[in-house]
Amino acid sequence: MARSTLLRLSGACLAALALLSPSTAFAAATPPNAPKPYCPIFYSESQPPTDCEARQPTNFLQTPRPAKKTSLDTSTTNNEPLEAAFEAMTVMQHDFFVADQGTWPAAIDWTAAVMETMLSGALTSLSQALAVLDIGGNSDKGAKRNLIDTFFTQLVASYFGQDAVAIRNQAFDDILWVVLGWVDAVKFIDIHSGLFYSRQGLNESATPGLGDALANGPWHGQYWIPTFAHRARIFWDLGSKGWDTRLCGGGMNWNPRLEPYKNAITNELWIAASISMYLWFPGDNNTTPWINGASGVKATREPKYLAAAIEGYKWLTGVNMTNEAGLYVDGYHVDRSKPGNTVCDSRSEAVFTYNQGVLLTGQRGLWAATGSASYLEDGHRLIQAVIKASGWDLAADRPVDDLSDLPPGYLPPWRGLGRGGIMEDRCDASATCSQDGQTFKGIFFHHFVTFCQHLDPADVQPGMTVNAQAYDQIKAAHGSACQAYLKWVEHNAKSALLSRDGEGRFGMWWAAGIFKGVMPTVETDGIPDNEPNVTDYRNYGLPHDGVWANGNPDKVWAPNGEAQKNQTRSYVLVGGQERTGQKVLGRLSEQGPRDDHGDGTERRGPAAAAGTSGDPNDRGRGRTPETQNGGMALMRAWWELAAASNGTLAAKQQPRR
Repeated sequence: MARSTLLRLSGACLAALALLSPSTAFAAATPPNAPKPYCPIFYSESQPPTDCEARQPTNFLQTPRPAKKTSLDTSTTNNEPLEAAFEAMTVMQHDFFVADQGTWPAAIDWTAAVMETMLSGALTSLSQALAVLDIGGNSDKGAKRNLIDTFFTQLVASYFGQDAVAIRNQAFDDILWVVLGWVDAVKFIDIHSGLFYSRQGLNESATPGLGDALANGPWHGQYWIPTFAHRARIFWDLGSKGWDTRLCGGGMNWNPRLEPYKNAITNELWIAASISMYLWFPGDNNTTPWINGASGVKATREPKYLAAAIEGYKWLTGVNMTNEAGLYVDGYHVDRSKPGNTVCDSRSEAVFTYNQGVLLTGQRGLWAATGSASYLEDGHRLIQAVIKASGWDLAADRPVDDLSDLPPGYLPPWRGLGRGGIMEDRCDASATCSQDGQTFKGIFFHHFVTFCQHLDPADVQPGMTVNAQAYDQIKAAHGSACQAYLKWVEHNAKSALLSRDGEGRFGMWWAAGIFKGVMPTVETDGIPDNEPNVTDYRNYGLPHDGVWANGNPDKVWAPNGEAQKNQTRSYVLVGGQERTGQKVLGRLSEQGPRDDHGDGTERRGPAAAAGTSGDPNDRGRGRTPETQNGGMALMRAWWELAAASNGTLAAKQQPRR
C-alpha cells in the first residue's frame, strides 16, 4: 500500500480505515450528525455490523409508484433508442475523430478525455445489446465483433493521441478525468471479452500452439489492459496530491496554481475515480515513473482506493455542498479577509449539470464495495432533485408546465436545471456555452447510466455472509426507481433528436426543437442573472477580483482551454513534402480537418455559424464534438432504461466485478 498517499489523504487514521472491512469502513466514515446508515447486506461472519439501520429500504422514490413487471420477450424490443445511440456514436467518430492524430482535434484535453470515457461506455452498451439481439436478422457473431473492433481501434488510438504530459500539469479535475476514462476502457474490455470470447485464456508461461491459440486465445483487446491500467494508476497518484486537510478539514483542491477552491466536481471525480480503481484496477507491474515512492502493483480491491473514496464521500456530504433544492453547488473558497482562516466559508452557488452526475458513479461503486443501500438512497435522491429542477413531474410523468399551451416565441419558466422537463445548463438557450459548458449534460447522463444499471449479485470475499432477502429487496427498489425515470429520459432524448442538423449532429440546446420561434439571449432566456454568489466561470472565465488568484487568473485557467493553448504542447510532423524535402512542424491541437478517404474529401469540423440560419443551435460555438458526445450519452441512457423496461438485457452476461 502506498503509505505516503494515505498520509496525504488524512493521516494515520485513514491508513487504519483502509484496513477495515468495507462494512466497518462505511460506519467509521459516516458524517457527524447524519442519520444512521443502512446496515451492509454483506459483512464478515465474525464481525456483524452494528450501529446501523437494520431495516432496509423498500423503495427509493419520494413518491412511490406501482412496480412495473418486465417481460423477457425480446421479440418486441424497440430498437429506436439503440439505433439513435449508434448513429450518434458513428457521427461523433466520423465527423470529429481523426485516426492518424488519435484524437478529436477540435476538443481540448479534458473534453477529449471525457469523449474517450463515453466512447467506452457506448461500446459497452453496444456489446451487451449485440450479445442478445440479432439486429436486422443478423446473428453473425463475426460481424458483430468486427463492428465493435472498428470503434475499439479508435479508442486505442486515442490513448496515443492523449497529451498525457500536458495534462499532468493541469488542474486536478483534468487529471482525474483521465483516470475515469481508462478505468472505463478496462471495464469495457472485461465485459466485451466475457460476452464474445473465451475466458480460459492461454498459458503465459509457454508459447501456445496454433490450435491452442485459436481455441483459447483471449480477445485482442486484453492486450491493452496493462497499458490503460498503468495510465489510470499514474494519474490517480497524481490526483491524490490534491487532497488537503490543512484547509476545510479535508477535500480536494481544484487547481494548485490558483487560490484554494474546493469544488464539487474535483471531489466527485476523486470519489468516482477512487472507487472505480478499487473495483476495476487489475494491477500494474510497470513501475515507472515511481509516483509517491511506490509502484502500486497491487490488483483489484486494494484498500487504499476504497479508503480514499469513503473519506472523500464523508467530506463532500458533510461540508454542506448542496442547496435547498438538493442540488450540488459548485464549491467553496476560504475567506482570506479573515486572518488565519482555514474554514470553507465562502460558497459559490452556481449549479451545473455535471456536478449532479459524476457522484452517481461514486455512489454506485460504494454500494458495490460496502453493501450499504445508503449510497443508493443518496444517489436516487440526487437524481430526483435533478428531474424536478428540469421542470418534470415524476409522479405524473409529464412536464410541470403544459407545453401544448405555449405560444410560439415563448419559453416555460426556468426551474433550476432546465424547463419543460428538458435538462439545460444556464448557457444553453443563449448559446453562450464554452467548450467546458457544452460537455456538461453528457457527463450527467453517462454517470446516470452507470448508477442505474441493475444490481449484480454481491461479489463477496471468503469469510463474508450475504443477507439475500435484503439484497433482493434493494435490487427491486433500485430497479423500480430507475424505471420511473424512463419517461423523463425519453422526453429529453426525443427533444434532443429534434436539435440535430441535416448531418445528424446534435445541438447544445436540446429544447430548441420543442420551443418554436424563439432565439433567447442572456437578457431574454428567463434565467436570473444577478443571484448572489453565482460565478459562472466555466463559461465566462474567472473574475479578476483577487478571490480566485493573485494576479491575472486567465494565465492559469480560462474556458475553452485558452490558458493551456499558450503553453508547450506535443508536436507532430504535418503538411506535404516541400521541394526542400522538409516538413512543416505544427501543433497537434491546431490541425484542422484531414483527408477522410484519401480522395480529397474532408471530415466535417465543428459546425459554428453566425446564427443566420434560424436554428438556435447554429449560434455560439455551434455543433461540436462536445455537443455530439452529449447527444450520444443521452441516447445511450434512453436505450439502457428502455431495454431494462422489457428485460432485453436481463440475460446478458455480467462483468466479473
